[in-house]
Amino acid sequence: MFTHFQYKPLFTSLPGWRISFFFQKIYYTATYHKDGQIEWGDTTPDARHEKEITAHIHELMLYHIYE
Repeated sequence: MFTHFQYKPLFTSLPGWRISFFFQKIYYTATYHKDGQIEWGDTTPDARHEKEITAHIHELMLYHIYE
């Protein structure tokens, strides 16, 4: 599904992460907030894929950050 998924903290004192990944050969960047809100960067996914992408991001963040 995703390739090259990366995340890093925004700041040392603020909760949130900067994420990036490729989906169907398109590069996406976003800010993932502690409450699960996603702010998309320059590229926003199509409406038909946004729900699927958002669900997958939540799964990955739960696995990598909150486990």
